[in-house]
Amino acid sequence: MSPLRRERVRTWTAWLLLCAVVLCVSFVRPGQCQTTTPPPTPCSAYKNCDRCAPNAKCLWCFTTNNCTEYPVSWLLPPPSVCPLAQARWGACWLNFEYLIITFGVLGGIIFLGLIVCCCCCCCYKKRSSRPDRDDESFVRKREDIKQRADERNVERKARHDQIRKKYGLMSDSDHPYSKFENE
Repeated sequence: MSPLRRERVRTWTAWLLLCAVVLCVSFVRPGQCQTTTPPPTPCSAYKNCDRCAPNAKCLWCFTTNNCTEYPVSWLLPPPSVCPLAQARWGACWLNFEYLIITFGVLGGIIFLGLIVCCCCCCCYKKRSSRPDRDDESFVRKREDIKQRADERNVERKARHDQIRKKYGLMSDSDHPYSKFENE
């Protein structure tokens, strides 16, 4: 085994040992006194909304002016327990009916926001793929224009060379007077 590999193994072993020690220490707790907790106060013992509503397991009803256990089996208290507009849970000023309407509206806004975001993302992806095609066609057109310009330049040069030959302005070796021009 190479020295570098041995060093890595030692490092990993040290980390694993450290983690094991930390885990063991975190599970060990100092001894606590064995005291019995008093039984929770029943909801029916509360006589006003200010004491009843803050308890999560209790529900205050203004129609009957009594505190009852919150029916956990239902999300909303049934009308037989208390009408929705008269039920208070969490705070006396918090009407259950308004709470449901507010959560419904907020949920709808969040849902519509997610749909709009998804649509925008999909449309953006479609738009972002188009410039690639547009860029390719632009590059292709540019190359075609450049190629035609090069062809025109070659043709123009050939015509100019013919004119130069015709009037003796070309320094060709087959030109009869080229011997005299260099002297």
